[in-house]
Amino acid sequence: MKKTISKFAPAMLVLVALATLSFMAKDGITLRLKPQQGKTQTVITKANMMTMMEVQGQTMNMTQNMETRQTFTAKEVTDSKSVIETQIEAIKMTISQMGMKLEYDSEHPEKTSPMLAGQTKEIEGKLHKPTSITYDALGKLVGDSLDHSVDQLGVVIELPENGISVGSTWINTTMQENNGIEFGAEITYTVTAISKKSVDVTVSGVVKGKTEDVSGTYTGTASLNPQTGMLISSSIKQNLSMTISEQGMSIPITVVGTTTVEVK
Repeated sequence: MKKTISKFAPAMLVLVALATLSFMAKDGITLRLKPQQGKTQTVITKANMMTMMEVQGQTMNMTQNMETRQTFTAKEVTDSKSVIETQIEAIKMTISQMGMKLEYDSEHPEKTSPMLAGQTKEIEGKLHKPTSITYDALGKLVGDSLDHSVDQLGVVIELPENGISVGSTWINTTMQENNGIEFGAEITYTVTAISKKSVDVTVSGVVKGKTEDVSGTYTGTASLNPQTGMLISSSIKQNLSMTISEQGMSIPITVVGTTTVEVK
């Protein structure tokens, strides 16, 4: 009996290996936006940026660290759309420039640096203000939500229409704004792994400005929930170069930084 088992063992291992390879080869998924209705989740976004500008031959640097806590709840979910209510709960911000350190914490406004008073007043106007956003099944803004794109939830990206597997790619084009300059970014997502818990992708993007004065790149990684189609986490590095006009001067600006997102 032992000899018989020893003879069959290698054959069984080969069959198991072939079955595993077959499963992996066919492993694929179709992503659709379908959050869990009624469930409230929290998004923590952290952005660390350094802005470098050259003014009349002098280089000025500014660092800005910002953390935002945002909640969202799926109010209505169907096969064709998801209506999500979201609001910003808290914002922390630290700015360092020319030897000065300016701070703001919406949960401790008494500690706000006086020089940030004007900027924080605008921020506080957005706190605890529910916004309803509607997405279609592929994560595209629809209806009146197009007018509130600045308030859109940071954990929804446009999903591919077709099914995906490891190695699949899809491309999204987004519009963004920095220092009053609008520009588009073409983002490519490449699937690196698929499991029951997540769809992992690499992220690479090229900035396409409306003028030649804007250029840049995005690189990073992200994980999506295969059941809901929403972001679980991401870490994206950006490098932007632009030129702005101020009081008749052309000012070159470079912005580098990293933004991380985590859903809890």
